[in-house]
Amino acid sequence: MSLATAPQLNGQSFDYLAELVLRGSAIVIDKSKTYLFESRLLPIARANGLTNLDQLVETLKRPGVSALADSVIDAMTTNETSFFRDLHPFNVLRTHLIPELIEKRSKERVLNIWSNACSSGQEVYSIAMLLKEHFPELAGWRVRLTATDLSKQILAKAQSGVFTQAEINRGLPMPMVLKHFKRSGVHWQISDEIRRMVDFKVLNLVEPWPPTLPKMDIVFLRNVLIYFSVDTKRQILGKVHRVMQSDGVLLLGGAETTMNLNVRFERRVIEKATGYCPI
Repeated sequence: MSLATAPQLNGQSFDYLAELVLRGSAIVIDKSKTYLFESRLLPIARANGLTNLDQLVETLKRPGVSALADSVIDAMTTNETSFFRDLHPFNVLRTHLIPELIEKRSKERVLNIWSNACSSGQEVYSIAMLLKEHFPELAGWRVRLTATDLSKQILAKAQSGVFTQAEINRGLPMPMVLKHFKRSGVHWQISDEIRRMVDFKVLNLVEPWPPTLPKMDIVFLRNVLIYFSVDTKRQILGKVHRVMQSDGVLLLGGAETTMNLNVRFERRVIEKATGYCPI
């Protein structure tokens, strides 16, 4: 059966899947996005011997299928990413934010950066390579790059540091590839030195956060809030505020803002990028 001829998802099944994804990830999927369920979940249904999504829903209602439910939630999380995505935030990191923090933290010599919803790791590895390329003075510092995502499957890929040629082509100049990667068959493997800079952890933004998170100097929360309801955005921003240094900077996606969501952030425009500072 082809995707084009697959039976349409009935209303009750849609509601069940939408509620399952909402509970598990806080991602809101309305009926205009039915096609997302059909395109992303039919492969899971067929892998479990089911012919359509209504049968998948009936299976999900049975006891003892938590692994299947996790697979559904993983499939519905958006993992669009690339190296040095949108470029401007990384330019500002290099020209302003890191130099400022090096001056401010010269006594403590500690730097904490968090990549939220890190997906397959391109964002946090971009940060790691930027630090390695441009700030040799950090060699004697305790630099901690934390990368989190709710999907164990995508985190395993990120932690492996293995990327396809197509993924490498999106955002990485060849000199940087040759410096920080090596060929592994038809793939590219990031260097152990860069990989060791990153601490990958499972974290669901809408669930309680571990108390072990350090106070963050820079938080990347880019292209994440757009998938949540207004109330969920407020809750997440409130928790982000609590784990940030008072002089830290939050970086959001180009279509995101804290305006009308959390008054405890002050907008800061730096060149062509926008940051948000706790107040």
